[in-house]
Amino acid sequence: MEGKKNTGKVILAGAGPGDPELITLKLQKRLAAADVIITDRLVNPSIISQHAAKDAEIIFAGKQGYNDASLSQEEITATIVRNALSGKKVLRLKGGDVAFFSNVLDELKALQEHSISFEIIPGVTAASGASAYTGIPLTARGYAQAVQFIAFNPNNDLELEQWQALAATSDTLVFYMASKNLFTLVEQLLCHSKDPLTPLAVIEQATTSHQKVYTTVLKQYAADFAGLQFSSPSLVIIGKVVELYQQYAWYNANADGTVFKELK
Repeated sequence: MEGKKNTGKVILAGAGPGDPELITLKLQKRLAAADVIITDRLVNPSIISQHAAKDAEIIFAGKQGYNDASLSQEEITATIVRNALSGKKVLRLKGGDVAFFSNVLDELKALQEHSISFEIIPGVTAASGASAYTGIPLTARGYAQAVQFIAFNPNNDLELEQWQALAATSDTLVFYMASKNLFTLVEQLLCHSKDPLTPLAVIEQATTSHQKVYTTVLKQYAADFAGLQFSSPSLVIIGKVVELYQQYAWYNANADGTVFKELK
């Protein structure tokens, strides 16, 4: 997209799920060239320390759920626009991928309104990272033919028909932002006749040295996970594919979370 000659450029980029080696070569180059880097909380700090120019201005946007200390989306967008209009190369760095449950559309609209040139660089989303680092192929043949990605936080109210469809499907279900209200999620699925023996996995801080994996089946959730507080970020995978975790788990096995139920 072409912008005005007196403006800079904005790069909207995904930094991956946590492992700093999972960024793209293109992002490495853009980090080295950026004048201003606006980064989210979930971006591994070593990505910036290793690849950003020493004189780059680093702005921490926060973006932690339910945290008033984070910059609002309006403040972030205004900061991007202000710096770009002053002729700077601005890198907006988001955890995971820019297109999965981020506010990239708000930023795109503002850039277009101000005729600011931009580029989008994809990143490894949390679902792909968690799937790979737990050995749980999301659409393994014989286990699932499709996968659904769903944001589920206290502000997401699903309709009755949506709950019924999620309960009836054999698709793998991947829930973002669900760890703080996992009890509600499981209860709703069971209430709408989801098979109570459906396997469930919660992956904390996937792809990092702090990764932990907790598995159970829906009907055992309340007993097996009683008292647990999952660290952010956590991803929830529900479906038959979770059975593959015990067989193909390869990463950080000695520090893994407790497997609460033998899945068969």
